[in-house]
Amino acid sequence: MYEIVLVRHGESEYNKQNLFTGWSDPDLTEKGIQEAKEAGRTLKQAGYTFDLAFASVLKRSIKTLNYILEELDLLWIPVQKSWKLNERHYGALQGLSKSETAVKFGEEQLQIWRRSLSVRPPLLEPDDPRYARNDIRYKDVRPGDIPRGESLEDTVHRVGEFWNQRIVPLVMKKERVLISAHGNTLRALIKYMEDIDETALLSLNIPTGVPLVYELDEEVNPIRRFYLGEQEKIQVKAAEVANQGKVSE
Repeated sequence: MYEIVLVRHGESEYNKQNLFTGWSDPDLTEKGIQEAKEAGRTLKQAGYTFDLAFASVLKRSIKTLNYILEELDLLWIPVQKSWKLNERHYGALQGLSKSETAVKFGEEQLQIWRRSLSVRPPLLEPDDPRYARNDIRYKDVRPGDIPRGESLEDTVHRVGEFWNQRIVPLVMKKERVLISAHGNTLRALIKYMEDIDETALLSLNIPTGVPLVYELDEEVNPIRRFYLGEQEKIQVKAAEVANQGKVSE
């Protein structure tokens, strides 16, 4: 049996403000920093250690990973960063308030944009300054591969490809792997590994800063997944994620 640990980054400034984030690059809040450190302490108390780690190229993922590794005294292990672990690209919704978007378009439409599998958000225009084509961190990415908006299905494709090409060979060599990524990146990975249906996917809310452990069989198929930590607190955090699409009172 193999194991791999996934962690959604700690709370970011956009999470705190209830904004669509996507490929935007806000920093962690003080709460997010503490969540990341707590994730590291939880992993340490449970006896986990790692041989290498992965992050996206967005600072909230990278900093979360660094805080976790510091708590584990593992800052020395190899870390690989990839844009393929970036959050789902929310297109023209990036930077907009979720609650205000719910007022404008309705909560049902908002939930479709946030949680459905195949529906893309409104796409960025090619000349939109939020379009990542001119961002130096993507200079080696083919322009046609840089999205102007993604459905979750699009994210499943790029994350699944990364999983098969980069992660699975390491797991099969019994390397102990930690991935610090994003809510929709991890939802996409869960969809890819477990092939859960769209109804189950809609209700899958991944809390920030909580280690998610996957047990895998000899062919790297999932056996079970579970969160580490106090389960009541984790349920509260997951409910907070679910409520982000609600109209503010």
